[in-house]
Amino acid sequence: MHVQMSVIRLSKERDQMIDLAGAHSILNVKDLQMDSVELDQRIADAKVRLGERVVILGHHYQRDDVIQFADYRGDSLALARVAAGLTTAVVIIFCGVHFMAETTDILTSGDQHVILPDPRAGCSMADMSNLQEVEECWDVITQKFGLSIMPVTYVNSTAEIKAFVGRHGGITVTSSNAERILTYALQEKKRVLFLPDQHLGRNTGAKLGVSLEDMSVYNPAAMELEFPHGEGDSRLILWKGHCSVHQKFEPRHVQNVRKKYPDIRVLVHPECMYETVQLADEYGSTDYIIHAVQNASPGTKWAIGTEHNLVNRLAKEHPDQFIISLNEMVCPCLTMNRIDRPHLLWSLEQVLEGNRGHVVTVEPETAKWAKLAIERMLEMS
Repeated sequence: MHVQMSVIRLSKERDQMIDLAGAHSILNVKDLQMDSVELDQRIADAKVRLGERVVILGHHYQRDDVIQFADYRGDSLALARVAAGLTTAVVIIFCGVHFMAETTDILTSGDQHVILPDPRAGCSMADMSNLQEVEECWDVITQKFGLSIMPVTYVNSTAEIKAFVGRHGGITVTSSNAERILTYALQEKKRVLFLPDQHLGRNTGAKLGVSLEDMSVYNPAAMELEFPHGEGDSRLILWKGHCSVHQKFEPRHVQNVRKKYPDIRVLVHPECMYETVQLADEYGSTDYIIHAVQNASPGTKWAIGTEHNLVNRLAKEHPDQFIISLNEMVCPCLTMNRIDRPHLLWSLEQVLEGNRGHVVTVEPETAKWAKLAIERMLEMS
């Protein structure tokens, strides 16, 4: 099995082992009111003291002042795979959001502890589908279509949803391998239930030749199918969910940026709406976006439709190119930005004191079925 991952390894000094006994503590942000230099110094000092048994993972969408301390950078699944190979790491601090920490816990051993610096760092997309709603959906669509359906869930979903998919013979998917996995699913079954992001499902299905008329949308609030493009054969049943950040990149933003910069290239993430993707010059996963910019010639102009922290970082790292956000009014991912330096420092110093901080643990039965869905995908990657 071969898995391609875009992860940056950052070297640093390690010199001390740690003991993980101790109690849970609660962050008092007032205790961490200090200037930026002191914050950076205390985080750096804690990392040196903790040594190789603690590793910090940073998602590409993370804020710059936090990701500078990451031992590895990447997307959520790539970082989870890295964590699974960190056999000497007893504590893994995930600077991302909750579902990412869950996936890391699923793929690591029971002797390792995954810490999310701020437990409030969730994901609005993942929160748009819960287990009860998905079970209700399954009842509705299997009554209508029988057992002709394979459930497929984006990794941007909770462990419970991944476990549901695993129990029902389904598979997980990333934005990088969506075409390959959805092709497989549609070969195995006549229909696919795609959770929880309708836009990634619609954009991928359209690229594979599934007509919009053959894509229905399941509305969990109404517990019924909707047919925004006309009622066809429902080969692709899309969950009515979306990314709150990528939803903000609209067709008018593409039109406006092209009027202002006629020679600009528009590059967007497939979590953007179908109409926006159709107007873009290119679209692809976070890794695709990063590589497109890295491989571009000096002087290339980009309007990029994805999370602001990444867009701003790409602009700083490639000053020989002109890089702007497709919609300058979009805020960074608010939940991702809950992971800040005070919370990271608190997590590190908790471990130094023998405590564990905000540990994310997936219940064993849920982890078993979720891991099955993930491993089915990895075997094809």
